[in-house]
Formats: sequence, C-alpha cells, structure tokens
Amino acid sequence: MTETLPPTDPAPEPSGPVVVFDAPFSDRTQWAAGTTSAYPPSGLNPDDNKLDHLVRGYGPDGDLFTAVRESSRRWKTPLVTTEGTQGGFELRPGDLLEAQCLLSATQGVWPALWTWGRDVSAGRPQPGHGEVDVFEYHDDHPRMLELSNHVRPGDPGYLDGLVTPGQWFTIGCRFGTDSVRWTVDGREVYADGRGVGPTWRAWIIVNLSVAGGQWGHRRPRADATRLSWRCRGLRVQRGV
Repeated sequence: MTETLPPTDPAPEPSGPVVVFDAPFSDRTQWAAGTTSAYPPSGLNPDDNKLDHLVRGYGPDGDLFTAVRESSRRWKTPLVTTEGTQGGFELRPGDLLEAQCLLSATQGVWPALWTWGRDVSAGRPQPGHGEVDVFEYHDDHPRMLELSNHVRPGDPGYLDGLVTPGQWFTIGCRFGTDSVRWTVDGREVYADGRGVGPTWRAWIIVNLSVAGGQWGHRRPRADATRLSWRCRGLRVQRGV
C-alpha cells in the first residue's frame, strides 16, 4: 500500500518591511557619481543659485561629501545618484527612506537628500520631475530643515529646532500616495497631506551644493576653500 503524504504548504510570504536598497556610496553598480539629469549637461546650475560644478566620477569619500573651490564663482561639488546605474534603483510609493546625517553651519553649505524621476515619455516629465526634498539645509538657519514635495506641491515645511550642527541625526521620509511624512530620530515632524500619487517613480540623489548668495542664502567666505557634510547608513524599506 502506497502511503499518501499530505500536501506541502507553500512557504509563507515575508511579513513586515523589507530592505530593498542598502548600498555604500562607493558601489558604482548602485551609485553614479558626478552626473544627473536634474542638472544641465554642463554640470553647472547658476539659475538655481548654485555655484556647483559637477565632475563625472566626483562623489563622497566614504560618508564625507566635500566641495572644493575652483574659482570665485565655481566649486567642484560631490553628488551621487541611483540614476543611470546598473542597479537603476527607483523609489516607489509607500517606500521609507532613512539616513544618518551630520551637518555643519559653515557659511555657504547646501547639503541635500532628494529624489528625481524619469520622464513619463520622451520630453514629458513626471509632475515636478518626481522631486521630493527629503531635506535641504542652509547655514543661515542652522537648526532648520527644509522639507518639500514638488510632485504635488503644497506648503513646504520650514521647521526650525530640528537639528543641531555637529550632532548626528536620522532623517526618515515615507513617500505615501496621499501624504509624504518626515521623521527626525524616529519622531514624525511633518506630513504634507499631498503625497506622490500611485504611479510615482524616482531615483535618489545625495549631494552638497554651494549657495550663490541669492534668496538669503549666503555665499561661502572669501577665504573658504572646502565645505563638507556627512551622510551614512542610507537604506530604503518597502512593504507594510
């Protein structure tokens, strides 16, 4: 008599959030350095009040992003992005991005962690180019972070008292379909009530810009030759 074995239950689906991106900035299969479609092909962006000069291949040294003065109106600035890489990682609605950051209030610094999306079709960009500013920072308000959603624009968050120069903090951003939510050290600090919608896709960008002196953001001191900030432990979780 042949014994009939009970059917094997399928392996359970993983529950809870899953880390879908966690690559060091040195990994050139996941991060491209010194190039992005968010800037003109020249790598210069003066119309956005930036003294930046992107140089292909120039990114951070480990977790240290350093801008180096080239002239009175130009700085070689570090940038990394997931755009154009072998991995080609793109954020999706519902994803949670977290990173640990260390800022300085040196005059002229403009650190940022943000997103940029591919065109919907040739010459037709996503709303707001898929840009969500996980944060921007300027030295003229040394404890403030600027948090904004350009996909479905509303009132951006200019929130003072969130950070202290010289002290590490963890920034978190969940890109919800109906609301983008930001946390600092695990505490929710802002929700825009707008969200990114269900079809949003975007690459990650981490960089250090240098302010050109407009909009109240000061240019670097005349004797400054280097500006820097640190970012580490960047990862993305997906799933409920």
